[in-house]
Amino acid sequence: MQNIAALQAIVTATPFDGEPTAVELDAIDVEMPLILAEVDLLDAQIMTIDRPASELDERRIRRARRRVMTARRDLTNRTDTAESGGAA
Repeated sequence: MQNIAALQAIVTATPFDGEPTAVELDAIDVEMPLILAEVDLLDAQIMTIDRPASELDERRIRRARRRVMTARRDLTNRTDTAESGGAA
């Protein structure tokens, strides 16, 4: 049986302040267009939960899906460019 008191200093040596780091905030900033597009899609889908989707609702959902796909494509292309550009 190991004594946990000997390990306690290691566990509590670096307190977690709960705030995101600058790197994490930059990553969120890069992903923000995708996040907003996904929120718009979710809003469009939520509107049709308790009723049948009208033609307008279907168009709204279709446009929101296209915005999500465009944002994902742009984010993927941006990530690939950033990673491959630094290696050369």
